[in-house]
Amino acid sequence: TTGNNDDEPLTVVIQSGLTAVHRKSDELLMGIARAPYIHGLSAWINDNYLEYSLIAQTPCTGFYLPASTACELIQEAHVWQEAFCWLSWLNHLLGKRDIQLIGNNSYSQIRAMLLNMAEWDDALRSKIGVMNHIQRSTRISRSVVAEVLAALRQGNYINMSRGKLVSINRLPTDY
Repeated sequence: TTGNNDDEPLTVVIQSGLTAVHRKSDELLMGIARAPYIHGLSAWINDNYLEYSLIAQTPCTGFYLPASTACELIQEAHVWQEAFCWLSWLNHLLGKRDIQLIGNNSYSQIRAMLLNMAEWDDALRSKIGVMNHIQRSTRISRSVVAEVLAALRQGNYINMSRGKLVSINRLPTDY
């Protein structure tokens, strides 16, 4: 995420709402972030930081500031431990995502995405379409995602309403 000066990375603080986090290079959906959320906290460290775009999924409030300013404020307030914990948590989430998606077949990726979505609260699940979310997060073709979801619904493994995940009864390990 960059500011008016395209070379200046930003730290974005989302105080309320939901945002979709997309990698700019290929528009891959990396995840859904629920406030409070801080994005770009480590952008000042590396000249080759990855750029992301945040797209509001609900009305949001927040602010942004240059990442270097965020670093200075963290230093002044002596909250490096808290910043480290936050970045460690984000690293954990990215590692979990990699384990679930990289090197796995299409069904395993779809299954992992469904299990992640099942962990969301009902309000979030009611806002996010299953097929679109899985396709945008994995780049698996819409036809394959649709085929797998139809088979899982028909086998009563998942319950969906209007394209939204209602519940998971049990997901087979293999398809």
